[in-house]
Amino acid sequence: MSLIKLKVSDIQQLTINIKMFELKSANDELLPSWDAGSHIDLQIGDHMRRSYSLANKPGDTERYETAILREADGGGGSKYMHDEVSIGDEFIIAEPPTNLFPLDEKASRHLLIGGGIGITPLRSMGYRLRELGADFHLHYCTKSKEETAFYEEIIEIFGVDGVTFHHDGGNPSNGIKLDDVLGAQEEGQHLYICGPGGLINAVRDAASHWQDDTVHFELFSSANSDQKSAEVGLSEKSDQPFEVELKQSGISFTVPEDKSIIELLWANNVDVMYACEDGWCGNCKVGLISGKVDHRDEFLDESDRANFIQVCVSRAMPGEKLVLDI
Repeated sequence: MSLIKLKVSDIQQLTINIKMFELKSANDELLPSWDAGSHIDLQIGDHMRRSYSLANKPGDTERYETAILREADGGGGSKYMHDEVSIGDEFIIAEPPTNLFPLDEKASRHLLIGGGIGITPLRSMGYRLRELGADFHLHYCTKSKEETAFYEEIIEIFGVDGVTFHHDGGNPSNGIKLDDVLGAQEEGQHLYICGPGGLINAVRDAASHWQDDTVHFELFSSANSDQKSAEVGLSEKSDQPFEVELKQSGISFTVPEDKSIIELLWANNVDVMYACEDGWCGNCKVGLISGKVDHRDEFLDESDRANFIQVCVSRAMPGEKLVLDI
């Protein structure tokens, strides 16, 4: 599929560290349609692709709207978007919006829990649920009203009785009471969660008694990022070089202890999908032909790990050579 060219048509400062970006076709064409919960993968520079959820009314082919939190300690994408991007700048996406976080429109009730920038896909879900005349309620968790993106719009979309705001002042213990909110699952009720990893984990734990396939969530960063940060020194010291063979391309290379497989793929002009580069989005999943893998991602389940690897974070086990289906 040919690349889709987008132009920044508007930028709004929603909070002190969240901006809304409106993107339209750079060629004055209609954009591909999309469903609530979808995201786009913006190409930023040569080797940075970032996933951003769409926040406007699903199916809008005139524009895409997304909200981005500036993360000073992030991988650089959000800082670039906040500090370098202006109205009129152009981007490309390699494919239409992708949906890994869809609504189950057959559910009888919908409970949504969002934290901070996690409101972005939930806002689009609100438009769709209102259009369906569905039974829904949103719990929106932030530090304060001033740090609550789309505050007035959320009330308009969900209704005064359809949203509960939880402002914790920076102390989660003063915020949402998950045991009260999630104590009893009603018949046919589905749960949708989006926000920081800590909130994701807490909500999933509190909803562990909910029926299978009724809890849906989307991460904006690794749910284990704090733990990984604490362990990074140890992991860097223990990493060893290893060999990789690309079966289809006929290319072999050594991955040094301080590099990732995907960095060596780039160096050898081998193109793979990517976005987060942190092991949680699943974009860089490639086929594994042989070799034992030190899986470090949060996307693949146990059944997938025998046949796939995420090349942004995972490595070979000591003494192993990996043969990839690329």
